[in-house]
Amino acid sequence: MGSTSAENSNTEGVGRRDLIKRSAALGLISVPTMSFLSACASGGGDDSNSGDKGTAKTSKTNPFGLKKGGKLEVVVFKGGYGDDYAKAWEAAFDKKWGTTTAHTGTQEITGKLQPRFNGGTPPDVVDDSGAQQIKLDVLYKSGQLLDLASVLDAPSIDDPSKKVRDTLIPGTLDPGLQGGKVVSLNYIYTVWGLWYSGKLFKEKGWEVPKTWDDFLAICKDAKSQGIGGLAHQGKYPYYINVAIMDLIAKKGGLDAMKAIDNLDPKAFVGSDAAAAAIEAIYEVVEKGYLLPGTNGLTHTESQTRWNQYKAAFITCGSWLENEQLKQTPADFDMKFMPMPSLPDSKLPFEAIRAGSGEPFIIPAKAANLPQAKEFVRSMLSKEWSTLFAQKANSLTILKDGVSDGVTLRPGTQSTVEASKAAGDNTFNYLYPNWYSEMGTSLENASNELMAKRIQPKEWLKRAQAAVDKAAKDPASKKNHRD
Repeated sequence: MGSTSAENSNTEGVGRRDLIKRSAALGLISVPTMSFLSACASGGGDDSNSGDKGTAKTSKTNPFGLKKGGKLEVVVFKGGYGDDYAKAWEAAFDKKWGTTTAHTGTQEITGKLQPRFNGGTPPDVVDDSGAQQIKLDVLYKSGQLLDLASVLDAPSIDDPSKKVRDTLIPGTLDPGLQGGKVVSLNYIYTVWGLWYSGKLFKEKGWEVPKTWDDFLAICKDAKSQGIGGLAHQGKYPYYINVAIMDLIAKKGGLDAMKAIDNLDPKAFVGSDAAAAAIEAIYEVVEKGYLLPGTNGLTHTESQTRWNQYKAAFITCGSWLENEQLKQTPADFDMKFMPMPSLPDSKLPFEAIRAGSGEPFIIPAKAANLPQAKEFVRSMLSKEWSTLFAQKANSLTILKDGVSDGVTLRPGTQSTVEASKAAGDNTFNYLYPNWYSEMGTSLENASNELMAKRIQPKEWLKRAQAAVDKAAKDPASKKNHRD
């Protein structure tokens, strides 16, 4: 995508054809053995607003005037994708530039980094993700995030005649927008929806349910055989909101999705799509189709029970397979599917939520800005994108970003197939990044709903109250989807 603003940030057309084009070969080849730790074909550096003490002459291959040597500190959320990919990147970077990179892989992003941001000594590059993420809108409002325009407008490593931003799947920069500026790079191309075991489905004679009634029928059959219908990561209601929000978008179409992102006074209360979606989810609860105890489990605990064939379905994003590698039986045959359709849905069954996730940021007060910028530019090279696919079993936002010789595991491959089937019928919400407090309120309401402590009407009321509160913040006026 070219330069953008919040006013024209639409992600429903997320360059699906570009994804299909570069993914078609993924199932044709065997697992790669080649190493990608060789040096990348570019350099990096600083611009005039950097505090770096020494820079070299800038060029297309060294747009930030990076000198040999120096330091870099990278902190990565060690979650579903692990951090082996980052260690490999750092080795390649140090080999190319003679730098000394300090690496930290952690799930305690806020605990480890909030004091450093407060003290003006943040790391140089941060994968700000996970349950303990420092909220991006909070960092932006406090002036802690670097505008990534200089990186995105730099020459691409693979084709210096193009800007970096022009090598990315259209729409994938949009989740990183705050106030019209791209301040976080959502690096991983993610799809969200339901997951199931191909082996279990084959044994039980179940077909992929395309309608909500068919989904409920499988849940009922599973329950009769002592299997949970739906597992969800109860201690982290973000995950059940994947199902809720997908159903809203598919039932009401893109207008229903945009109404939520745009803080419409009828985004929830007064929305037929929202009412239908939340009633559908609550039906699973009322009929006892949840995996017993799932409300009290963490994400990995619920997912592990699902891997043990204790539930037919679970909601998650496409990081699931990599996160569960050690817990997944060899013959499990992990599969992804879109959310089943409610009656009279405006989007087809094949429609999926798809877009970019896993936000990488450069703190505004990073001590080594030239190195940080070049590191992020290198992330958007085919070499590093391929390395990520190899190490983390997922795709990146780079067009044609996987080299020949790489295949993906069954679950991840099934996301590629689902992406092909979806075509341009993709959608993605922006409110989680724009309005983190609102997102938390929605999750809290869902937690109460799944535990049967509130009814659907109360969920809608609380959700609308969260929207109305966010709309009162003057900063919200800068975020709008046409």
